[in-house]
Amino acid sequence: MGDEITHSDFSAADFELFDKHLQQETRLLGQWFKDGAFSSLVPVCGLELEAWLIDRQARPAPVNRQFLENMNDPLVVPELAKFNVELNVDPEPLHGKALSQLQQGLQQTWDRCGVVAAGLDSRLVMAGILPSVTQQDLTLANMSELKRYRALNEQVLRLREGKPLMLDIHGRQHLNVLHHDVMLESATTSLQLHLKVSVQDAVRYYNAAQIVSAPLVAAAANSPYLFGKDLWDETRIPLFEQSVEVGGFAGASRGPVRRVSFGTGYAKESLFECFVENHQHFPVLLPIHFDDPDREMRHLRLHNGTIWRWNRPLIGYDSDGTPHLRIEHRVLPAGPTVIDSIASAAFFYGLVHALATHDVAPEIQLPFATARDNFYAVARDGLDAQMTWLDGRKLSVQTLLLDQLVPLARYGLGLLEIDGQDRDLYLGIVKDRIRNACTGANWQRAYVARHACDMQTLTEAYYERQQSGAPVHEWDS
Repeated sequence: MGDEITHSDFSAADFELFDKHLQQETRLLGQWFKDGAFSSLVPVCGLELEAWLIDRQARPAPVNRQFLENMNDPLVVPELAKFNVELNVDPEPLHGKALSQLQQGLQQTWDRCGVVAAGLDSRLVMAGILPSVTQQDLTLANMSELKRYRALNEQVLRLREGKPLMLDIHGRQHLNVLHHDVMLESATTSLQLHLKVSVQDAVRYYNAAQIVSAPLVAAAANSPYLFGKDLWDETRIPLFEQSVEVGGFAGASRGPVRRVSFGTGYAKESLFECFVENHQHFPVLLPIHFDDPDREMRHLRLHNGTIWRWNRPLIGYDSDGTPHLRIEHRVLPAGPTVIDSIASAAFFYGLVHALATHDVAPEIQLPFATARDNFYAVARDGLDAQMTWLDGRKLSVQTLLLDQLVPLARYGLGLLEIDGQDRDLYLGIVKDRIRNACTGANWQRAYVARHACDMQTLTEAYYERQQSGAPVHEWDS
């Protein structure tokens, strides 16, 4: 979805031509998997952080065009809404000081973004859902000025036969609203972690990423409020799933599957299975024609970019043109701070590596349906949730994190030869956050309970503390 397009009006011939190219590229990709034709320069880590632009009243500020022009930085790019932007960092080989280097890169870009935003009388904030956003902010008038987003909206509504999107979330309170475009998606802002892996180990890492999704969300939830309602600890999960609610082919063998979902199962033989599923189960949304050779995988990568699994395989290229495999871990919310973000990344990289290299594949021990149930239970209830782990026992997720998973992540980072001081710093933050039961979601709720405030006041208080740079468990309420 990162490429701009030249037009948004499509004919039946456009869909036919796109599907022809998609078939050809899928066949070629299958051959690459058979031949093992992927980069062996692994593991490599990277991240994307989505952020909000807000005004002096702590409301969304739709100024990303001017902001991006003034930034003039290829690492900072537009998002769906005019009040959202995405920050990227240069990838790092996953060893040594990789984590602190990620933090340094992200912090430098974040600080510069703050200066540029101030020049537009606006501010930058990272939160899974901005507390002060309203449904009235999420209109096509606030959609970023890119044809690909207009086309996405048109095609989603076409597949829905014009039916409005229904947002129905049962949490601590109940939210039920209708919305007539895909702009609901712009209310969900994420920290997306990337892990470049070898083709030989990709199945183990992909399945491990699915298994760790629940504990990662528990340790980092930051999205309790939407439109003034107190919902899930990570309301971003059901919001995103319902904001582009359109299924796959109705006649597919497993029935219509969702474009935003936890997925349909573990990978078995290779990650090629995901790309086959993409072609067999999901109608094309954006039938753009590219003249590039098949090996560039332009059509396949665009199609994959319109299917938002919470853990998504990606095809990329090394600087010398060698194709590579990445896993994009999409479950984490943005924020609360840069150092919180890197701490969550450290927890993910350590935990997923420990499980992926374990003698017994964890996917043998934990059924996929249980991993999926864990994910939604924890997204709803955060550290208060119960979840089932590899030994089949159901226990408090807070206990599991402290007693087993933070130590396991430390072990995994040790296997990766991550710098000892970095291990202590970042996993120490995760441990303190969990021990104090002070995720971003819990802090927001505690602040509202103490001050009986509205969402703009909460957003302002959150922003002020974020400016300190201190991890969320050290914030006063």
